[in-house]
Amino acid sequence: MTHPNDSYRFTVEADDHKTRMDKYLSAQIDNITRSRVQSLIQEKAVICNGQSITDCAYKIKEGDKLEIIVPEIKELDIQPKPEIILNVAYEDDDLLIIDKQAGLTVHPGAGTKDDTLVHALLAHCKDSLSGIGGVQRPGIVHRLDRDTTGLMVIAKNDQAHVTLSQQIQSRELTRIYHAIVWGTPSPPVGKIESYINRNNNDRTKMVATKGQGKHAVTKFKVLERFGDGIASLIQCKLETGRTHQIRVHMQFKGFPLIGDPVYGKNPNNHKGFNQLPDNIKTAIKQFGRQALHSSYIAFEHPITGEPIECKSYPSDGHPQDIYQLIELLRSL
Repeated sequence: MTHPNDSYRFTVEADDHKTRMDKYLSAQIDNITRSRVQSLIQEKAVICNGQSITDCAYKIKEGDKLEIIVPEIKELDIQPKPEIILNVAYEDDDLLIIDKQAGLTVHPGAGTKDDTLVHALLAHCKDSLSGIGGVQRPGIVHRLDRDTTGLMVIAKNDQAHVTLSQQIQSRELTRIYHAIVWGTPSPPVGKIESYINRNNNDRTKMVATKGQGKHAVTKFKVLERFGDGIASLIQCKLETGRTHQIRVHMQFKGFPLIGDPVYGKNPNNHKGFNQLPDNIKTAIKQFGRQALHSSYIAFEHPITGEPIECKSYPSDGHPQDIYQLIELLRSL
């Protein structure tokens, strides 16, 4: 376990010659993530042979003398909001899994400074918070977009946070989503693989590319076709977790999510939309968010090693808006 202002010193041995510095240090120190090490390197908290170094990819050499200083944890300058409702699917002393509602932003930012998931978690978790990011905070292990609903796992302590993050990186933590898309992918089972990068023309949007950005892989399967293939219910399994990944990948394949205000088609421009019954056209226009739900999560408990599994399926009425839209589309 790391503590505020801990200092660690290492001398690189022959077996670690030419290893990336961030990879080496994260492997040497218990309960610290590689991303946290990278932040410390960039903050000049890592010394190599008496000199601060800011290149995370620096290849260490046999005999290099390294020192890393873990600074004191800073308290968050935001107030807990116990009035924000959390739908808790599972909880113990080390983690909780919530079923996030639409409209709830995960972190405070330029557009949303109050009433975020972090505000709610500060109230719910009280003194049980992860500090591995250098700031006292609930352990947000992975994110959901503001208007994406469903299951999210939260770490309550550093050890849980580190272990869960490692399970995500090694693809041992399973995340499955349900989405309603325009059209029907063919073949009905497949894998989308690309790189995902910021859109040069709009930095708030992401775009799939052939070689720039972060590698992204999404597996999908058509679960149900509606009408003459005008729309489909699909299942997506993430192998990576990039910003807006499912939304970008389905648009990239030509099957954007219904209701998506950023990557979706205007329903009026979709083939067959004008032939839909008026009640379904109205429901689609008024849906108000991307039809995307985190429906299944499974992993090994970070402390006990026991299998943890949570489900939140549209077929069981979770969430109500997607369930109701599916029922309407089934009438086609």
